[in-house]
Amino acid sequence: MPITDAALSHPGTPTTADADARPDRDTAEHAAGLTALGIPDPDSGPRGARSSVASLRRLYPYARPALPALLWSTVTAIVATVCSLAFPLAIQWIIDGPITDRDLSGLVWPAVVLVLLGAGEAGLFWVRRLLAARPSMQVEARMREALYAHLQRLPVAFHDHWPAGQLLSRAVSDLSTIRRFLGFALVFLVVNVATFVVGVIILLSLSWRLGLVVAALAVPLIVLCLRYETRYQVLARRSQDQVGDLATTVEESVLGIRILKAFGRSRDLGRSFLAQARGLRDTELTKARVISVLWATIIALPEIALGVVLLLGIQEVADGTLTAGTLVAFFGTAMSLRWPIDSLGWLLAVTNDAAAAADRYFEVMDVPVTVTSPERPVRPARREGHLEFRDVRFGFPDAQDRPGRPAEVLRGVDLELHPGESVAVVGATGSGKTALTALVNRLYDVTGGAVVLDGVDVRDLDLADLRSRVAVAFEEPTLFSASVRENVLLGHPDADDDEVRRALRVAHADFVEDLPWGLDTRIGEQGLSLSGGQRQRLALARAVVGRPSVLVMDDPLSALDIHTEAQVEKALRSVLHGTTALIVAHRASTVLLADRVALLADGRVAAVGTHSELLATVPGYGDLLATDARGGADRTDARGGADGTDGARAGAGAGVDGGRA
Repeated sequence: MPITDAALSHPGTPTTADADARPDRDTAEHAAGLTALGIPDPDSGPRGARSSVASLRRLYPYARPALPALLWSTVTAIVATVCSLAFPLAIQWIIDGPITDRDLSGLVWPAVVLVLLGAGEAGLFWVRRLLAARPSMQVEARMREALYAHLQRLPVAFHDHWPAGQLLSRAVSDLSTIRRFLGFALVFLVVNVATFVVGVIILLSLSWRLGLVVAALAVPLIVLCLRYETRYQVLARRSQDQVGDLATTVEESVLGIRILKAFGRSRDLGRSFLAQARGLRDTELTKARVISVLWATIIALPEIALGVVLLLGIQEVADGTLTAGTLVAFFGTAMSLRWPIDSLGWLLAVTNDAAAAADRYFEVMDVPVTVTSPERPVRPARREGHLEFRDVRFGFPDAQDRPGRPAEVLRGVDLELHPGESVAVVGATGSGKTALTALVNRLYDVTGGAVVLDGVDVRDLDLADLRSRVAVAFEEPTLFSASVRENVLLGHPDADDDEVRRALRVAHADFVEDLPWGLDTRIGEQGLSLSGGQRQRLALARAVVGRPSVLVMDDPLSALDIHTEAQVEKALRSVLHGTTALIVAHRASTVLLADRVALLADGRVAAVGTHSELLATVPGYGDLLATDARGGADRTDARGGADGTDGARAGAGAGVDGGRA
């Protein structure tokens, strides 16, 4: 296949495979790609209206262990409420008995009953809180654990498109909303309905005419609640989405604080943050207006009903058809129903908030885990590190040549790496180098062909076993807010300190010894307390600590100065001697680590050979390395290496110096 400069500079696919380029999130192709993955678009906003009951019903598997405790909590609260409803009846007993008969000695037993009712109500509510608190928190903990585990299993394609703030808000604020619903709102929705029913029965037994007036309240209340539920549910969902967007902005501004300060853009992002905050405020104010109308109406209706009852009750007392004690008991019972009625609006608001939170939670939990271990994994007969790419095809689901058809970044890659061999992959930006390396340990799965390790398709291997055999060093090193030891041990948790120090020596990370607490020094979030080169060397140590069968390195030395690079290269040669290595390279100095070089162009391996062979036989190859190393500056250095290794190394050194000048 003839290779031209145009083919090297402009890969045939319209999409990009490298991590520094992704399709626009706002395009229709993006949404279609997410749909192909089974991933809801986090920018799509509230989805179609769904019944709150249907949304909350999905919580049952998680809430089932807590239901007995919640049931007893509900029963306890109902009994406590019955105690409060019995107060007016005891007062009726006092008025129509001892007071009417002027028998003060008859007040003893009613007084004892009132004390017992008060103590019983207080004690039962205390027990109710104890019964509900722990189980509801356990439900929250189980759901958060399940969400975290699911996020770890989801494909990288999911995380490419979901802002971390949206996931954080689901794992924290949404689950807290669900916990409050289960521990309080759900219980008192049942308790308050039961209280209203029992209270109306008591009122009807005291005076059926007056009781019907209060019972008639149920009709407008039901109509009102149904009217406002859908509108409030949409607002609740919008508010929670805006909280997630706001969390994303805060996270990005904190992680990118150096960039914002360096370019003086803090005020610009601040304006964006304020705009989002105002949007959230406006949504919350709209929610407040909706719920205020609901609350005002819920409060007004009982007031009107009590006014009507008072007039009718006084008339009946005057006519002698109703005793004064019965009227007082009626009003006492009706007043006891004020809290169940007045709180209805707030409880419905919490319920709708919880329904929206449940929808947001299950949006993530419903995303299918597409990269999984097979039911019956194959155990390779050997562990030599023999790696093959057989007609490998790959396309990002959210990048399309035309509607309904994913664009292929890789269009039939054939490449074989023998055990212990190192192969450098070279190509223009967007040629699919990073995508190719991501297929080895199944960060993505091929869309065609197969990646074969030791004679077995990687999709037939146990996923944990595959990733223990294949280590990766990314171009952009990601470190965690933990100690140096803990960061390195992510590559091999069973390694001891001697192995950790060996890996640090290979990566030339001797600076660790100068840190305040050596291996125990915490390096801070994202490792930003270290230089770029130091972070990259720690990431490299993490990759080699487990002595993997296959080592995949995506331009692992890009942040190192020329002297440190030479020292790391020398140490890496001892590691690569017995390890199969796939190295994405942009500079001739990195290429020289490899036994062979594979040139990617137009989604295929266009040429394979040694560095010197490709310089001599492939037009544009030297220019490609010089361009990647120095951004298109003087290209003669990379060509100068055609006569031998020393010349190539000298050219690479000049290229690096030129690129950093």
